[in-house]
Amino acid sequence: MTSLLLLIVTAAGQGPADSLRTAILSRVSRDSGATVAVFLSDPVSTFFVAVEPDRRFHAASTMKVPVLIELGRRIDARQMRWSDSIPVTNQFASIVDGSPYSLDASGDSDSTVYQSIGARLSLRQLATRMIVRSSNLATNLLIERLDATRVTATIRSLGADSMVVLRGVEDGKAYERGLNNTTTARDLATLLLALSAGKAVRRSTTQELIGILEAQEFNDGIPGGLPPGTRVAHKTGNITATWHDAALIYPAAGEEPYVLVVLSRGVPEEGRGKALQADIARLAHAAILDARARMRGRTH
Repeated sequence: MTSLLLLIVTAAGQGPADSLRTAILSRVSRDSGATVAVFLSDPVSTFFVAVEPDRRFHAASTMKVPVLIELGRRIDARQMRWSDSIPVTNQFASIVDGSPYSLDASGDSDSTVYQSIGARLSLRQLATRMIVRSSNLATNLLIERLDATRVTATIRSLGADSMVVLRGVEDGKAYERGLNNTTTARDLATLLLALSAGKAVRRSTTQELIGILEAQEFNDGIPGGLPPGTRVAHKTGNITATWHDAALIYPAAGEEPYVLVVLSRGVPEEGRGKALQADIARLAHAAILDARARMRGRTH
């Protein structure tokens, strides 16, 4: 009976899904030169839409999501504790030849971690700054502790088959050789859905990680297209002409979230990039609300 209901809901949602995909493509076409990938999936209603879901992008700061998950897994394994502290330094080794490089504070969206150079910060403090203000320095300190190879192994274990975390941020020699962290919209969605479903880390740790993602301070993208007060746990990422946002969205209190990932490149202006994300989120949210309402109508 459950399988039959799933088939009915999926089939019935096909028309609306096609309409949403057309609307998303129409919106994308307004940004000349933009390459955009979208992945929308709702485990509750089974509504699903994808646009270029497997197109590869520079991950920018969205790579901080699997770093956060790997930290949570180490804490679950009791290899680390949230309260463990590490010294704050600003010197790292390039993955190309081991030569040292440092981060430029002026190019980092968070300045607070630099103020602690020479002191120690806890893993919780570093994880929080890595997400809520996208601190590059906090990210590099955590990757140095966690190992990028193990972060990528965790990505694979959770079903994301192509996202790669090779290195920390601002490794110039690696960038010049094309050795970059990369992702697809499908992979980021897979990680967020695994986290939400409790498959990534233990239940208590799941709530910790989602709480950190929910405290994100850059909210002009996907959250900008949602009704005020909508609960969103997300991570943004940007690099030259590239604007990403990957989110778990809770339509109402007590409801399970759906996932929406919007990746783009070829959009020079930040305002245009964020507006594109917000507009797609607005379209997607309306479609999800409709899909859930139709599902409830069939099950009552």
